[in-house]
Amino acid sequence: MQDTDQFYISRNYKFSKNAASKPKMDCENILSKIGFKNLGFKQSNHPSSAFGAIISFFGITKGLILLPFSSTLCMQYPLSKFFNYKIAVARLKGCKVVLIVHDVKTLMGKNKNVEKEMKRFNKANVLVLHNEVMMKWFAENGYKGKMVPLYLFDYLLSYGQELPEAPKNAGREVVFAGGLGMEKSAFLYMADELKKKNFTLKLYGNGYQKEKVANNSILDYQGVFAPDEVLDKMKGNYGLVWNGNAIKECDGAFGKYIQYNNPHKTSLYLLAGLPVIVWAKAAVAKLIEEEQIGFAISSLDELSEKLNGIDEDTYSKMVSNVKEIRHKITNGHFLQEAIGNALK
Repeated sequence: MQDTDQFYISRNYKFSKNAASKPKMDCENILSKIGFKNLGFKQSNHPSSAFGAIISFFGITKGLILLPFSSTLCMQYPLSKFFNYKIAVARLKGCKVVLIVHDVKTLMGKNKNVEKEMKRFNKANVLVLHNEVMMKWFAENGYKGKMVPLYLFDYLLSYGQELPEAPKNAGREVVFAGGLGMEKSAFLYMADELKKKNFTLKLYGNGYQKEKVANNSILDYQGVFAPDEVLDKMKGNYGLVWNGNAIKECDGAFGKYIQYNNPHKTSLYLLAGLPVIVWAKAAVAKLIEEEQIGFAISSLDELSEKLNGIDEDTYSKMVSNVKEIRHKITNGHFLQEAIGNALK
């Protein structure tokens, strides 16, 4: 792996309380751990979009000038303003391009033209995709190159940070972290309509709509925290991966997307030591069930029954499986493995 002709070009990642930039920043740090060299400026976190774009432009330009001919360049997608620029120069220099795909606009419903997006993907030699379900979709929609699965996003601890203690008992506190607004998470505000609800939903994130919540609600809002703080603040027994505006299923554009992607919050929950509850049709459900690090449900209506059926033994087995996998997540295991396969 420690090859000297492997590079990436860092840029500015806008600082925000939601963890939007965290996966991309982590990927760069893992790449440098396995011997990739950054040709751009040092990774930065400037909050201003305009200033950030200027830093990124000059950093990327510097990197592209320094990029050796016929080397390997690892890029991340989406990279809205600079994608075509970077890939054009890399191709001109005869470089092999490995593309780590974070989000697919077409699958998210943000882009109706699948051919146009696929054209961009086909400019890369290898794609690192979330999982096999996503790989199948890419093959069906015209991607011609090599594909490797990631399985889970890694999630690195910040300097001096330690893994939180795992939960001890099979309690009834279900954590939900992420955007709490109506666009992504309208289902939260219907949770009180569930017939059976012997659990609490502890919410972490921005966009909480307090006015939509009754006094004796099962929703318990905890606040919004930066990505490196939220880990220590998150306390509960399970983490919930759910999207959209329905209780019976994950619906709408975000609900469709969860059938293909690996939500980053899955890794966050695992890192916090929490077994994961996921929609049965989500792409990540297969991994959760196979590794016995949580369980899948078809509808939130099933959640109470399911929680009732979990005894202390089953729960502690899940927790110890979570402990095993979280060491991999925090060591960058999944990306290292995927990049290794991509370069073969």
